[in-house]
Order: sequence, then C-alpha cells, then structure tokens
Amino acid sequence: MSLAAYCVICCRRIGTSTSPPKSGTHWRDISSLFLTYEVLALKKAVTLDTQVVEREKMKSYIYVHTVSLDKGENHGIAWQARKELHKAVRKVLATSAKILRNPFADPFSTVDIEDHECAVWLLLRKSKSDDKTTRLEAVREMSETHHWHDYQYRIIAQACDPKTLIGLARSEESDLRFFLLPPPLPSLKEDSSTEEELRQLLASLPQTELDECIQYFTSLALSESSQSLAAQKGGLWCFGGNGLPYAESFGEVPSATVEMFCLEAIVKHSEISTHCDKIEANGGLQLLQRLYRLHKDCPKVQRNIMRVIGNMALNEHLHSSIVRSGWVSIMAEAMKSPHIMESSHAARILANLDRETVQEKYQDGVYVLHPQYRTSQPIKADVLFIHGLMGAAFKTWRQQDSEQAVIEKPMEDEDRYTTCWPKTWLAKDCPALRIISVEYDTSLSDWRARCPMERKSIAFRSNELLRKLRAAGVGDRPVVWISHSMGGLLVKKMLLEASTKPEMSTVINNTRGIIFYSVPHHGSRLAEYSVNIRYLLFPSLEVKELSKDSPALKTLQDDFLEFAKDKNFQVLNFVETLPTYIGSMIKLHVVPVESADLGIGDLIPVDVNHLNICKPKKKDAFLYQRTLQFIREALAKDLEN
Repeated sequence: MSLAAYCVICCRRIGTSTSPPKSGTHWRDISSLFLTYEVLALKKAVTLDTQVVEREKMKSYIYVHTVSLDKGENHGIAWQARKELHKAVRKVLATSAKILRNPFADPFSTVDIEDHECAVWLLLRKSKSDDKTTRLEAVREMSETHHWHDYQYRIIAQACDPKTLIGLARSEESDLRFFLLPPPLPSLKEDSSTEEELRQLLASLPQTELDECIQYFTSLALSESSQSLAAQKGGLWCFGGNGLPYAESFGEVPSATVEMFCLEAIVKHSEISTHCDKIEANGGLQLLQRLYRLHKDCPKVQRNIMRVIGNMALNEHLHSSIVRSGWVSIMAEAMKSPHIMESSHAARILANLDRETVQEKYQDGVYVLHPQYRTSQPIKADVLFIHGLMGAAFKTWRQQDSEQAVIEKPMEDEDRYTTCWPKTWLAKDCPALRIISVEYDTSLSDWRARCPMERKSIAFRSNELLRKLRAAGVGDRPVVWISHSMGGLLVKKMLLEASTKPEMSTVINNTRGIIFYSVPHHGSRLAEYSVNIRYLLFPSLEVKELSKDSPALKTLQDDFLEFAKDKNFQVLNFVETLPTYIGSMIKLHVVPVESADLGIGDLIPVDVNHLNICKPKKKDAFLYQRTLQFIREALAKDLEN
C-alpha cells in the first residue's frame, strides 16, 4: 500500500465515523490523525524516487579513486556524511515499513552500496563525459580493474557506449569479460549454403568502374563458384573451368577453395567506399562472421575476412554497424592471440575504429607492429619496414631458422624465437617508436602472379604505397626506412616522388635514415638468369625492372644518389655473400656486393644468403645489433626530446 493511499484511508475513517465515540475512541482517532499528519510530513520531507539508487550511483562527486581494503581507514568528511545519511534514510524506511506493514521496493535496500559497487557506475558515467580526457581516464581505469565479480564486468559490457567498448578492446590489460558474445547470426536461407550466400554477396556488388584486377578476381570467383555449386548439386567434384583454381592444391575441398576466391574478390571490392556500403547493406558483416567461425582452423581465410572488416572500418559511418554486429568482441579476443599475424590484423581493425585516440587511418597492407594497444608512452618517431620480392609484412622479418624450428618452437616463447623481430625485439629496445610493416603483392614469374592482368611497375607501386603511408601519418614524425631487396627500390622511388609534391614535403623533411638489406641498386642477377631461361620462369615485370640494363633502374639510382647527398640522409647498406636456392633447381647469388653499393653510407657484407640477410639468428647477433645502433643514432636527438 502506498503512503498516500494509507493517508486517504485514515482520513476517510475519521470523516465517516457516525457512532458516538466510546471511551478512548476519541484519543485513538486523534492518534490516528496525528499519525497521518506525521506520515504526510514524512512524505513531504522524504521524496521516495524509484530512480534514486541509479542517480546516487552515477554522482561523480562521490567517486572514490582508489578502494582501500582497510575498513577503519578515514574516508573523509564527505564520505562519512554520505554514509550517515544513508543509514538515516534506511532507518526511516524501515520504521515506515513496520508502521504500514508493507515493505518498500527492494532497490532501497541497496542505497548503502559498497565503494567497489559505486565505482562501476561512476566509471560508466565518466566514460560518457563530454570531456575527452575524462573519457579516456575512465576507460584506462576500467581496463586496469581485475578484482570485480563477473556480473560487474557484464554491467559495463551491457551499459557502455561504442567508444568505451572500442577503447577497452584496445587496452592491453582489459578483461575479456567486458565483451558480450556477438548477437546470434541470422539463419541461412532454405536450400542455401555459406558458399552460395558468399557468391550472392559478391554478385550483388557493383561490377562497373573496376580496375582489371578486381574484375579478374570477381569473374574468377563467380565462375568457379557457379561450377562448384553445379557439381555439388549433381554429385560431382568439379576442378574448375580454367584449370587454375584446383591445380595448385588437389587436396582441398572445392567449396573451401571457392570461398577463398570469393573472399579475395570481396577484399578488393572493400577497398572502394561505396562497395563497403553495399557489403553492409546486404548482410555482409554477419555472413563474414559466420565464415570466420566456420574457418577457425584456417588462418588464411580468417585473415582475408579481417582485411575486409579493416577496410570497412576506414569508413566512419559504418562503425556503428560493425560494433552492433559483434566484431569488436571478436577482435578483442584476436588481439590477445600469440600469433603475430592474427593480432596485427585485429589491431588494424580496432585502430581504424578508434577515433578517440587515433587520427591516422591504416589502409589494406599497412600494419602497426607497435604500439598495437593504447599507450601512455609518447611516440617520438616511426620506423617503416618494406619487404621485397615474394616477401610479406611479417614473414620477411622473422628470426632466421629452419621451417621445422618455426613450427616446433612455441609462439609465446619470444625470448627463444620470434616470428617478427621488429615487433618482439625492436619494440622492447625502443618503446618510443611506432613500428609499421607494409605488405604488397609481388611475384617472380607471371605464371605465379595472383592477377595475370596486373603489370605494376616500381613507379606505380611507390605511388600507391606513398599514398597509404601518408594516410597513416607517416611524415608527421621523424622516420627511419628499413627495406629488403626490391623494397629498397620502392623506398628510393617514394622519396623521390614525395620530393616533387608539396603536400608530401614532411616525409622528406622528417626522413632521418635508411637501411638497405641487399638492395640491387645496380640490378640483380636474378633478372639476367630469368631472361636466359624465360621458358622456365617467364619473369614478371618486377623482375624485368631489376636487370642491369634497365634504363628505369639506372635513372632511379642516379637521381636518388644525388638527392640523398643533397639531403644528407644517413644510410646503412648490408649485402649477402652466399648464394640462394630458388626452388630445387636454381642456385644464385641474387645481389652481388657491387650492386648493393648505393654510393653513400657504410656497406657491410654478411655471410648469409639473400633471404636471410634481414633475418638475424638471435637478438645479440651482429645483424640486429648493428641495425639497432643505426636506428638509435639516426633518431638520437628526436628520442631525447
């Protein structure tokens, strides 16, 4: 019974009494009237708001920054006053409940909450503050909290906004209980399969105004998926129309191969903003999540899916859709993976989603190796890693070892073996650096080219990479470039191109040094060998450009040498002294000493082959220690400041 209703009843009893008062009845009525007056006075004095607890929890001025385990510790006058007030309120409520024989709602029994309970709600309040510094501080405090109960983490997970959720995902110490499971995925259509829906998604994307490679990947994926679906319905195992898809891997199930082709095509489409809108509108986020779960044992499929999500995250208007579909929770878990490639792909997605602390945008192929989480460490300079022919953003920079050792040694034991020494060693030795690794497609032979129509010259690739790196903020800080093989030619071309564009002037002005690992400044014997046995290699455009008589290569060398001398760049050159096996038939000294000599800077021969020139045997090996010394010397003034 409510307080007001009880008062009304009491008044009616007094007003409708007709029988003459008996002895003592008058005083009982007066007592009843007096009690009614007291209750009304109490009602006026104490407003019982059912939301009072929530408001009390959210009042920032009672926030206790640190929770002491010592109950006897003096918490201050404000805390004691609040405590006494809560006790008084509880006594009044308890007394009222006894009088009215009707206890109040349960929420009032929690008015006198403990400090750690209060902190949950106050941190939520702080995380939604209009002040950015306050929001970031709230997220940091949440991520550093490890003593809460499960339900308290779930309160945060259910009540926080997208910015807070992304911030927690990008905080290294965050507990995974902060993240709810992704919402249930929609059921597949009747008589449909994941492969068929993936094909329908690809077919729904615009097919006009595409470059030749996107057209190639799209047409290949659609044609192969059509034949695969027909084969499945007919009970046959189809090996593909053009003979290419399954010739390279006869042991694979056709549907898995077709899914890979569709994914590669969607990756290309996701580089176009309007196509990302179509992917989202047609349920692509949910379909890709289904594939991600189905292929948990296939890292290559998962990485292609993460490339698509990372490209979509470049478009801020799609952020809410990405968050709602549950991808932040999935990436928060992937960030904690011991596998560097998986964690780096996840880091790229979350960095593109995090507009609170990240201004840069990381396009496809640009990966931050350090720092991958939010950090209070000031970043004072950038170090960029550019791989060469047949290289990659991660495997090129692994520790030197046999393939068997790579498989057997535990990923977590980074002191014994690392699959990416810039992330493991350099990040620890120079924590004030942002370390970026770049990936792009290359091939020795056009037979192995992923896109037969692709004829990308060094000039084309350098423009493409320069644009991506500038979007990632390269040039805003001092820079050291580290390159292997053809990657060094790309660095030279990028710097020359940047020198001709006023908007790229900061890239030149902030370049402090360049390390070349066996870069063929004057051409490579690989190109000569490829031309002589054209019927075996059918050399790609990249290889042809490395020939000693290449006019473009000679012009690049002459122009850059003059430019580097004028800018007084610090340069360090390493060169291999051992031959390299290419397959089982070819043994070749890829870059001879005379070709690796830029004309400026030290030239250091190392007793390794072309593939291992950028892979130190261990952390205290000369190759790594000399590299580290150069970086520290080139950035000495910047790191001191």
